[in-house]
Amino acid sequence: MKKPNILLITSDQQHWNTIGHFNHEISTPNLDRLVKEGTTFKRAYCPNPTCTPSRASIITGTYPSQHGAWSIGTKLSEDQITVGELLQEGNYRTALIGKAHFQPLASTEEYKSLESYPILQDFDFWKRFKGPFYGFQDVDLTRNHTNEAHVGQHYALWLEENGCKNWRDYFLPRTGKMNPAEKYEWKIPEKYHYNTWIAEKTNHQLKEYKDNDEPFFLWSSFFDPHPPYLVPEPWASMYDPDQLSVPKLVPGEHEKNPPHFGLTQEENPDFSPYKETEIGNIGFHSHSHVTEEEAKKNMAIYYGMISMMDHYIGKILDQLDTLGLTDQTIIVFTTDHGHFFGQHGLHDKGGFHYEDVLKLPFIVRYPGHIPAGKVSNSMQSLVDLAPTFLSFANLSIPAHMVGEDQKDVWLGKERAARDHIICEYRTQPTAVHQKTYVDERYKITVYYNRTYGEIFDLEADPQELNNLWDDPKYLDLKANLLLKYAWAELGIEPLPMPRISGA
Repeated sequence: MKKPNILLITSDQQHWNTIGHFNHEISTPNLDRLVKEGTTFKRAYCPNPTCTPSRASIITGTYPSQHGAWSIGTKLSEDQITVGELLQEGNYRTALIGKAHFQPLASTEEYKSLESYPILQDFDFWKRFKGPFYGFQDVDLTRNHTNEAHVGQHYALWLEENGCKNWRDYFLPRTGKMNPAEKYEWKIPEKYHYNTWIAEKTNHQLKEYKDNDEPFFLWSSFFDPHPPYLVPEPWASMYDPDQLSVPKLVPGEHEKNPPHFGLTQEENPDFSPYKETEIGNIGFHSHSHVTEEEAKKNMAIYYGMISMMDHYIGKILDQLDTLGLTDQTIIVFTTDHGHFFGQHGLHDKGGFHYEDVLKLPFIVRYPGHIPAGKVSNSMQSLVDLAPTFLSFANLSIPAHMVGEDQKDVWLGKERAARDHIICEYRTQPTAVHQKTYVDERYKITVYYNRTYGEIFDLEADPQELNNLWDDPKYLDLKANLLLKYAWAELGIEPLPMPRISGA
């Protein structure tokens, strides 16, 4: 039997409830098509609510605390075994198009980074370099989100090759500051947008695989809807901010939460006890300055970014149909982590393990094999992708991969492969270092060297407004969840070396 192709399509920082089939306020006809033709998993989670750790977990099948890229600004070591390398051993071709983010924007003598300045914008280098890169034989890469200055690598080359010689006009100088004149509506022509580039390069790669009759693992990695909130027309005006259900802080909801939650709602909070280095901590800043009008507009543009991305995902789905590859290809659509756009008074991401930032949109399609039009509550984690892909390719799963093989769950043969989720977030042990355990009903978050934490009953309190951590009525529940969390941690210890002797 011919091995299935694997096409992984990811967005960046997409809230789980932003698919039109389940949310009538947003239009995503192509993701809706995948929902109707595949299985949607409503309880999928990231292993870490930031980019580098989760993306590294996708290709290694291990948690950030195991593969070592534990935060943004860290690097995934090149000696890590990746799913792409293993699939190559099974005669798969492998490629990554779009965002990698396995390496930091800074490079040192000890930890060199291809995603850093100045090499990031060294065109002579990128004209020569197409891989290998973390198990991907062929890569087309870039680093920016919307108009960030980090644009470079293969995307910048493509811009110039396609006649956009003035591409620097659409991207900020290297200041890290938002240009108010470019807020919301991005003036870059759609034909030069990175969505266009990703779809075009993906479709070219698909045709090459078809022509050569090669099984493939292709990761098509989109940048949106990660802020800054910017998108070209007509997408920028697609949604009326006043017609959207904008999440808001519920007064008093942080009174039972750890102190850094409440600090985010102060105008000039003091986060110095949580500061790890001069770089600071992601998400730890005042969120009180975002007005209701700004939140509405941000959400409208965020939705516009998703709808534009959906349009270009549609071009990839159409190419599969044109090439006759649809029935032979497993598609997974998901994201690296979620997003706050007002929930709990928060914006963006960070060390706040609510469902909004941990849960993911997650759809799997494989016509004739994976049930169509099904919605499942079976738990999924991004660490499960690598072992599951290997299983579908009929290849051995190495013992160090601690993710679960979800093949039979995806095929509808088993109800579940896991009964809990582990999510991690850390800056440094002296700042915020937390882990969350989620089971069918409850969620518990513990902090390193802290006596505070969070317990939420996701069935009775799905909005996570009532932290039960210090409630004396729930002492038995707390003890039980702490024990289950400890068991879960013990369960993800990799044992790559088999015992071969009694002494």
